[in-house]
Amino acid sequence: MLDKLGIKRIRLDLPFRLNHVNCFIAEDTNGYKILDTGLHNQETEKRWDKELTGKQVTDIIVSHYHPDHFGYAGKLQEKTNAQVWMPEMDLYAALQAWEQPFLENLRSNYARAGIPNEISTALTENTSGFAALVTPYPKVQRLLKEGDTIQFGKYAYEIIQTPGHSDGLVTFYNEENNVLLSTDHILPKITPNISYWFHGDPNPLENYFHSLKKIKKLDVEWVIPSHGDPFQNASKRISEIEEHHKERLISLKEMLRTGLTVYETMEKLFPKKLAVHDTRFAVGETIAHLEYLRLAGECTCELVDGVYIYHVN
Repeated sequence: MLDKLGIKRIRLDLPFRLNHVNCFIAEDTNGYKILDTGLHNQETEKRWDKELTGKQVTDIIVSHYHPDHFGYAGKLQEKTNAQVWMPEMDLYAALQAWEQPFLENLRSNYARAGIPNEISTALTENTSGFAALVTPYPKVQRLLKEGDTIQFGKYAYEIIQTPGHSDGLVTFYNEENNVLLSTDHILPKITPNISYWFHGDPNPLENYFHSLKKIKKLDVEWVIPSHGDPFQNASKRISEIEEHHKERLISLKEMLRTGLTVYETMEKLFPKKLAVHDTRFAVGETIAHLEYLRLAGECTCELVDGVYIYHVN
């Protein structure tokens, strides 16, 4: 399918449990366009240098602000003088998420989540450590807007906003081939992380459910994701993801009968021992599910001695 579309996948290694990200490159009339860039580290830089030898890059498209997609965009722009495209909402998030004002508030936010000091410190340091992997920031000249079209390879794609995994995440749909470049919205083997990061939309899980329904209506045949291999039948995979979250919410309501902090809830939802990076994602996902229930009126949240306690009604 990728050959038919005129797209080449660039699989970049990541130093996490999720050990790779798929970026893409496609030839256009005036040069090459790139979709997502990987982290800004030596391995990524060497791989792109090798891939781009003799090629003129005209456009760098960033689907969302997370480091494995956005991180190398600024440095690659410096090297190629390409114009950078990005969703406006995630551009704003990218320019805030690793800066001191946000980082300084993280410790207090983690404290209110009931996270022990030692773990809170590790999580905050893990976040701040990404600053070097996402800078320099790119200069974004073009915004990716809902309903606009963009040429990538042999075909044009409609830009579809699919918030949830990030507030501004976009996917790209080509009706002629019924194919979706799903970025991190739909993945074949794992469920995309849906987290609240103490900024942005207060109910990312609700947004994610809406986005899944939006794509389900298209009845997409082929999905090309940013992690894992291309797969068929988007609607089937969406139903599986929806069921996963619904089961988690049911389990969560049962847990909250005793009243729990975010951290206590996370330990029950994710009982296996996690690395610091994975713990940060588990905390974010736990908050997203708790807040979904609270905002739906299915649980309450009370600040007790400086720590939030969630309890079913």
